[in-house]
Amino acid sequence: MGAFDTILYPIKWVVAWILHLFHELWTFVGLDPASGWTWALSIVGLTVIMRILLIPLFFKQIKASRGMQVLQPELQKLQKKYKGKNDPASRQQMQSEMMALYQKHGTNPFASCLPILAQSPIFFALFRVLYSMPQIADGTYRDGQPLGPIDEAAASQFLDATLLGARLSQSFLGEGATLNVRILTAVLIVLMSVTTFTTQRQLTMKNMPQSALDNPMAKQQRMLMYLMPLIFAFSGVYFPIGVLIYWLTTNLWTMAQQFYTIRKMPAAGSEAEKRFKERERAKLERKAARKGVPVEELLPEPPEPERPVQRGQRVQPKRKDRQRRPGTPGGVDAQAPTGGSAASPEEAAEPDATAPAPSGQDVTKDGKTPQQRAAERHAKRAAQRRAEIERRGKGSGKPGK
Repeated sequence: MGAFDTILYPIKWVVAWILHLFHELWTFVGLDPASGWTWALSIVGLTVIMRILLIPLFFKQIKASRGMQVLQPELQKLQKKYKGKNDPASRQQMQSEMMALYQKHGTNPFASCLPILAQSPIFFALFRVLYSMPQIADGTYRDGQPLGPIDEAAASQFLDATLLGARLSQSFLGEGATLNVRILTAVLIVLMSVTTFTTQRQLTMKNMPQSALDNPMAKQQRMLMYLMPLIFAFSGVYFPIGVLIYWLTTNLWTMAQQFYTIRKMPAAGSEAEKRFKERERAKLERKAARKGVPVEELLPEPPEPERPVQRGQRVQPKRKDRQRRPGTPGGVDAQAPTGGSAASPEEAAEPDATAPAPSGQDVTKDGKTPQQRAAERHAKRAAQRRAEIERRGKGSGKPGK
């Protein structure tokens, strides 16, 4: 066993156990344990379990992919800003601003690759498990040791199992490949290519706003959309049928999962969002028709913008001797308006306590604002000072000032 198998051995052991448990499950429900359909469904079960575990990474991939597409216009502006600036300070500043853009949109260039990277060890582990089946069957694998629950009998059963006349352990270019093997392999490769193309197309063409499609990154994704089927066509001929079944199943899962996500949570400004709004409008119209009311009555009311709470500012009372003299800028005019009487500084500074509270000011239980209460305290203290001056004048025989 080489170094690569040694590194993958823990994952191979888990893959072998999942295959064994699903094989036992399908045998329990009545399928022939030696049938190729039983082993093929076991591989499908393995794929489903792995994809369920990868659902959180899938949503992160969708979010990251959308964010990378949306920030492309800003990223191009940033690149034009630092075009021709190759000094270390400019490069460092550009990297800093680029990281700020990624944080703003909640994405990064590597997040969209997380599901692929997470699946790679499982994919290669399954490939090595199927590749090791002949060695396990003849007892030469790790000095005759089994791979988890897969012993010589289970491995021999897998090697003899056929699906539509083709053994699951054979490949298109493998030794002893029959016509049935090559036909089944070619069909699986075509289905893999079609599902991959469909998945990439619905992600890039239907779930992206038009503004995000006119940038180099979107063009690269469209190019990959056409190149991936060719890659599968050239590489799929080397993989066993069991691995191709795993690959096709994970493509079908991705396509269905992505279709549901785009339908229920489309990207803003995309064609998918336009169709989502049309479906929601049609649902409201049908509901309004059943109730016999205009559809406008069922539309949700837009949320009111939050208004900042304005609190009245407390007016600090001024001492009588610190007020400005009449006639000075900002002071109290000595003459009253025509037809009125002159007002004292205390009367001029005192607001009407019975006046309604200005808008945006706090009003307590007594119906007065902080300004009105402060004016009342100021007038009360002024009256007390006048009374004290008059009392002192009467005591000294001199008129009070």
